Amino acid sequence: MRKKERYEKILAWFREHMPIAETELHYDNPFQLLIAVILSAQCTDKRVNMVTPALFKTFPTPEALAVATPEAVFEYIHSVSYPNNKAKHLVGMARMLLQDFDGQVPEQMEDLLRLPGVGRKTANVIQSVAFNKAAMAVDTHVFRVSHRLGLVSAQCTTPLSVEKELVKNIPETEIPIAHHWLILHGRYICQARTPQCDKCELKFLCKYYSQKYKVKEGTNKESE
Repeated sequence: MRKKERYEKILAWFREHMPIAETELHYDNPFQLLIAVILSAQCTDKRVNMVTPALFKTFPTPEALAVATPEAVFEYIHSVSYPNNKAKHLVGMARMLLQDFDGQVPEQMEDLLRLPGVGRKTANVIQSVAFNKAAMAVDTHVFRVSHRLGLVSAQCTTPLSVEKELVKNIPETEIPIAHHWLILHGRYICQARTPQCDKCELKFLCKYYSQKYKVKEGTNKESE
């Protein structure tokens, strides 16, 4: 199956079966989203959503968070992964927002990357979710699913190379939602250790399934 056809069929399936796809992090504004995404690094969205209500209530603005100490923030986020580092990042991020960006979360990649605790993946999430830009954040789910489905080649060995390949082949207007399609598919169906191939309606378009179970791609028949 040619790459163009693969993309067309897989994207068409998602359009039909997942017309609404969005982040599972809870937030009310870009500032809260930025906090949640920083906290979500190597941590589940479910866990982050458990700690953010109290955190947001106590530190509702960059001004409030900027005058806090990392130790005070730690008390609210101690159950997430790497809480010491993340507490320092959150306070530093809030202070930089006030010093350099008038207290507003910036939209541009180069500005986002200046913020403590923000790498390319986090910056892409903010651009995509908060500002609806054509940005593709590649986390472990996107990386895994895009390889298994055959959307990217085995030569795409880094998140950045996967990001570039997906952005090149997905219509610009669909990149924000496609990011969530791939994440949610990886989170609930195409899981790392135990992929739910029996439940997956994309399996006959999937290179991983074809190779593992010797099934012809694009059909529901086993190879002869």
